[in-house]
Parts: sequence; structure tokens; C-alpha cells
Amino acid sequence: MQEIHYINRSNNQEEIEKVPGNGFLNFLYGGNPLGKMSLWLMVKRKYFSVVFGKYMRSSFSKSKIAPFVKKHQIDLNDYQKQEFEHFNDFFYRKIKPSARPIGDGIVSPADGRVLVFPKISDTQQFYVKGSAFDLITFLQNEELAKKYDNGSMMVVRLAPVDYHRFHFPVSGVPSENKKIKGDYYSVSPIALREKVEIFLQNKREYCVLHNKEIGDVLICDVGATLTAGIHQTYQPTKPFQKGDEKGYFSFGGSTLIVLFEEGKMNFSKDLIENTSKGFETLLKMGEQISE
Repeated sequence: MQEIHYINRSNNQEEIEKVPGNGFLNFLYGGNPLGKMSLWLMVKRKYFSVVFGKYMRSSFSKSKIAPFVKKHQIDLNDYQKQEFEHFNDFFYRKIKPSARPIGDGIVSPADGRVLVFPKISDTQQFYVKGSAFDLITFLQNEELAKKYDNGSMMVVRLAPVDYHRFHFPVSGVPSENKKIKGDYYSVSPIALREKVEIFLQNKREYCVLHNKEIGDVLICDVGATLTAGIHQTYQPTKPFQKGDEKGYFSFGGSTLIVLFEEGKMNFSKDLIENTSKGFETLLKMGEQISE
């Protein structure tokens, strides 16, 4: 069974992720012919995530909360409430502002495991050699892809155990939300090792946040297996402050991809070093990611 190793920035230690459904992911993406067939016929399909999402919004799922909290040692004192109607109510729980202080510079938009690429072309060395991240396919907008062609990229992977609301990494004015239809593959590293094109195939939504100093920052929210929905809570064209909420994911592992224009972003050295060694870095929302 494959393990997911990452660097916890809080103690600079290498840790192993506790992955809910790890065995199932290995079955789907580990080369088992039956698993691949199940992935194609059922798991990547929207209805699979929608049906599961309905269960997670039902009172029947409430009994799953306490064991999940205990197993993953989640401190509910960090959140605005400790009692929940169903698992999804717990999953997209709101956090107390004091639990996520907002740092200097550009900050992480979410709790999660982070990869950074000073040049988007650097992704070909991390995921699949010789296969660069295809911005035109990802954004389905040739003009916008050209804008970020030589820019920088950050990937924030939210595991099921994480706080699942996402926020603005800088202050600015966001555009309207653009939706791109797609599938519902897992965004776990177990899946991405086998199929990096997942980012180009999954359902995703993005907006462009305009900041006078940093330029236009593109924030893309990517769905995944069992992610029943991407929910935007921000108002387009209204100014927002760094750290303000942008939206949240319903149940499932999910990802944010943030693009910066060429020459606008200098990532923190530890994030660059960890990524170059093949490790994600565990961060909290609001932690500084720039020099």
C-alpha cells in the first residue's frame, strides 16, 4: 500500500498522512484491472459523488462525525460550533478567526499540503517527466493561458481531514466565477502519480483576483471524487481583504491551484526546497508563502 509523505512546516518534520479510504485509492489507481474498470464506469462519474453527497447531508451520517474527529485528532475548539446536523455540516464547518491568523505577504488560501513551482513548466519534473502542465486545456481559454504561460503556480491539496473553506491569498477585486465541466477523479498523490491529467479533466471553477501590486492572481477550485459540490460565497467585483472567505467544498478531497503572472511571485524558500525533493508542505490557511 502506497504511503503519502509530506513535510509539516510547524515542526519541519517528515510525516505520513493518514488517508481515509487509502486502500480504495490504491485499488482504483494502483494498476488493478478491476479497479481501473470501476474508476471508469462509476467512481469518476458525477452521479457517484452526488449520491454520496446526499448521504453526507442526511442525519444518517451524523454518527460518523465523532469517530472521525477522534481518529484524526481534530480540535473542535478552533471552530465556531461543536455540534453538527450531519457530516457535511461538520466537513465545511467555519473556523474562529483567531485560529488562523493572517501572515505577511502572500498567504496560503487554505489548510492543506502545498507544492510550489516558480515556473509552471517546472511541473513536468515533479509529476511526469516530459509532460508539462497544459494551461490551455486547464483554463479552456487561450488568451488567459498566454497571460500565465511563464508565471508561477501553487497547488494546495485539501485532504478530507482538513478545514474545507478557502480564502483569498491577497487583497483585491475578484472577477465573476467561471465554471468548467469535468469528471471527479481523486486528487490524492496516489492518483496523480498514475494520472497527472486529472487537473485538466476534473470539474473546476476559477476567478481572477486583481491586486494593484501583484497583478492578476488566478484562483482555481478543483473538485474530486466524493466532492459533492464547490460553493462560492464571495461577491464578484466587490473588494476583499486578504484572508476573507472565498468559498468552500462539500465532502471529499479537493484542490486549489493558484497562478501568478511572470515575475510577480517569489515563493518561500522552504516550499521550493520541499517541492524540489518531491514533498508537499503542510500549511494552515493564512501562513505566509512568499519571501
